[in-house]
Amino acid sequence: MTPHLTATADTRTTWWQDAVIYQVYPRSFADANGDGMGDLEGVRSRLPYLRDLGVDAVWLSPFYASPQADAGYDVADYRAIDPMFGTLHDADALIRDAHALGLRIIVDLVPNHSSDQHEWFKRALREGPGSALRDRYHFRPGRGENGELPPNDWESIFGGPAWTRTAEPDGEWYLHLFAPEQPDFNWEHPAVADEFRSILRFWLDMGVDGFRVDVAHGLVKAEGLPDIGGADQLKLLGNDVMPFFDQDGVHAIYRSWRRILAEYPGERIAVAEAWTPSADRTALYVRPDELHQAFNFQYLGAPWDAEELRTVIDDSLAAMRPVGAPATWVLSNHDVTRHATRFANPSGLGTQLRTPGDRALGLRRARAATLLMLALPGSAYIYQGEELGLPDVTDLPDDVRQDPSFFRAEGQDGFRDGCRVPIPWTVDGSSYGFGSGGSWLPQPDDWGKLSVEAQEGDSASTLELYRSALAVRRTHPGLGRGTAVEWLDAPEGVLAFARDGFVCTVNLTKDAVRMPVRGDALLASGEVILDGAEFDLPGDTTVWWTV
Repeated sequence: MTPHLTATADTRTTWWQDAVIYQVYPRSFADANGDGMGDLEGVRSRLPYLRDLGVDAVWLSPFYASPQADAGYDVADYRAIDPMFGTLHDADALIRDAHALGLRIIVDLVPNHSSDQHEWFKRALREGPGSALRDRYHFRPGRGENGELPPNDWESIFGGPAWTRTAEPDGEWYLHLFAPEQPDFNWEHPAVADEFRSILRFWLDMGVDGFRVDVAHGLVKAEGLPDIGGADQLKLLGNDVMPFFDQDGVHAIYRSWRRILAEYPGERIAVAEAWTPSADRTALYVRPDELHQAFNFQYLGAPWDAEELRTVIDDSLAAMRPVGAPATWVLSNHDVTRHATRFANPSGLGTQLRTPGDRALGLRRARAATLLMLALPGSAYIYQGEELGLPDVTDLPDDVRQDPSFFRAEGQDGFRDGCRVPIPWTVDGSSYGFGSGGSWLPQPDDWGKLSVEAQEGDSASTLELYRSALAVRRTHPGLGRGTAVEWLDAPEGVLAFARDGFVCTVNLTKDAVRMPVRGDALLASGEVILDGAEFDLPGDTTVWWTV
């Protein structure tokens, strides 16, 4: 298959500098064949909805052949589609239809680890110690008198040791920073680098516009795999450079990938999922000869607090400016509790919650946070269903949960299933329009009132707020790409900043604040009454102005 990008697609150069990218979690977006699981044909059928929403690109979480030990992030074959999602022909049709609608397609790439059902790993186990295939992973003899202890003290992100022992007598151990079904590749081996360069070309030839690079910070491990020297290592993530994360050696890999991307027409890009200790460390991944964007996890984890948000915004913009990369902004994704629920709870509880909090408060803050995010310079990411104001489903029964970290002690909290419940399209019907055969995770009884059908045409709905905001963002000259904001004087607890012909005011307190009118009101996240030169900006509300 040859690359294809139709004339109707957006052909701006550096389109990614100010793109709004919508994340589709294929399991939970739309089910075309009625088996209760979302699929590529379901995504394809809903592409006009995404065009009408006003996004620039669609990022698809993994759909590759996989045993699904971790929802597809355990890949058995990087060039095949898992039958539950469809076929390569379905993927090709989806890409072509998206381009015809002016949408770009970004696919997930999982280079840190494979499935334990990947042919390389199966042969490595079958052939035993000394197999050349074992060098493509991290196999090591154990410590202790009989090799009964793991090779080092590293802990899995999902809980427990990061090592599993093979079944053969005096078995070696293999490294897995996540589930045991996800053995880590050894990126020091040239065959691994060669394979992924080939995988990149396979999907670029299919016509994809870019890659979201899973665990981009994890590919290279410190030489000798040294001990960390303590337990509770998960608490150190994001605060320290770990021997298995954010090693400087990853950057040579991404420089080689950038050269491949540059060979293809249409500004193909790569986006790093890189958990680092600081915005400055994140900026290293997006230097001019490396990746194009990196997720801003410092912003995602910021509390609903004016001072802290301003600091994160300033730090993010300052870090990206020297490397010429756009800042990115994100509030929700498939790994964290939806922001309508996070903001409904007190700050400081983390990003995976099991308490619903104050639903009305959470939605009000979520709407205000969205307008703040979309007003900032750079690129923004939207997670499916947030445009409907969906909360996390915090009361899923334990027996339906599928997050692998839920079943392992001392790892992540394991409550990611709550943000992965299939989204509602219709007020009534089987699985609220998700599909004709139910839903792989149970949907709440009130899901229908939050559906696309229920909100469409209602000017007060969250869906119409998103549509209006994205339409304004696309046309207003003061929104989109850029590298800075001009902070304006504002009362305590309020953020106000200017861009070219544009002002954004956000009240992050619970009480209304008297403010000067900044120009002509463009859009507000809640009800605002203007009565002269001043007005009352309600609590937890954002207003956009054109000046």
